[in-house]
Amino acid sequence: MGILEKIAEIEKEISRTQKNKATEYHLGLLKAKLAKYRAQLLEPSKSAGAKGEGFDVMKSGDARVALIGFPSVGKSTFLSLMTSTESEAASYEFTTLTCIPGVIEYKGANIQLLDLPGIIEGAAQGKGRGRQVIAVARTADVVIMMLDATKGDVQRALLEKELESVGIRLNRLKPNIYFKPKKCGGLSYNSTVPLTHCSEKLVQLILHEYKIFNAEVLFREDCTPDEFIDVIVGNRVYMPCLYVYNKVDQISMEEVDRLARKSHSVVISCGMDLNLDYLLEKLWEYLALICIYTKKRGERPDFGDAIIMRRGATVEHVCHRIHRSLASQFKYALVWVSSVRVCVCVCVCVCEREKDPVPRAVAALPLLCVRARFQGTSTKYSPQRVGLTHVMEHEDVIQIVKK
Repeated sequence: MGILEKIAEIEKEISRTQKNKATEYHLGLLKAKLAKYRAQLLEPSKSAGAKGEGFDVMKSGDARVALIGFPSVGKSTFLSLMTSTESEAASYEFTTLTCIPGVIEYKGANIQLLDLPGIIEGAAQGKGRGRQVIAVARTADVVIMMLDATKGDVQRALLEKELESVGIRLNRLKPNIYFKPKKCGGLSYNSTVPLTHCSEKLVQLILHEYKIFNAEVLFREDCTPDEFIDVIVGNRVYMPCLYVYNKVDQISMEEVDRLARKSHSVVISCGMDLNLDYLLEKLWEYLALICIYTKKRGERPDFGDAIIMRRGATVEHVCHRIHRSLASQFKYALVWVSSVRVCVCVCVCVCEREKDPVPRAVAALPLLCVRARFQGTSTKYSPQRVGLTHVMEHEDVIQIVKK
């Protein structure tokens, strides 16, 4: 019996097994076997043969975004609209046969966009060169799942199943489980929270399936057996995903409203250029990028050339981005509020001082501006002297002073 037949047999066994307290150990064992067979399926073949053309391209820019979807959902049209790259688009399926890269220029950042060939059901088992497509998607920072709005939720469920079977976890955090194999000592099992899905016996059965008899396991959150198996395997990829429903101009307003209210979803129309600006804003949010501007002593900040960093970056990361030896010569840094927010706050203060008659709609402007002033900065006052561990925020201005 081949691996595909074994996987199909286990999936049928799981589907017909009633889920209750008495069968949870049996189901956990079946899920462990299923994950092991799927991992074997993804391993490259050892038989010698001619290698086909790969899809992967050199990573460039500040972030990488992969376009995944079924054939003829509008991926190539979306790439042509968002970038300067022209990707062939036609009314027949499988127009794109290889990976076509493009670059989105947004807020000073260069975001690499990859137009991947359309995948079909069974891509995880290698149908339609699906393994190569999914392998490229694992290297991306964000996945854009392009869906046909006229097909409802069918495509979304099928694609999620294909990506789930190859170890890509969409819009999920890594389970907070400490796991460390040992050479001796047996199983050390503990938890800091009450567990409702796993028990010591189930954990031991799953570990025995992977030939692990000595290990330390600590649950810091209530996780399922599937999440524990992901921790054991260790090759899972957790990445954000945007579900983009294209061709919304061909469905009713009620259906558009239903799709738009789904979590992590955006509705667009590439044919009519609808809602593409909002999609770029959401993409920027999911990529967790920030712009940081630099300033020389006695000069104005350079707002024309921003340093693109990840959210949570510190002053030390900024030093390494500018030059690798700058951190060793670092003395202190001065961080300012961006000039746009400073000007807004100054205008608000002038209006309040002069007590100009303003309309009721504008009367709420000072409060909104003051909130924007304090929410978008990493300092309490401007400028503020900070050290290497200071966390930067979007549109901060920094001046670095060397020893």
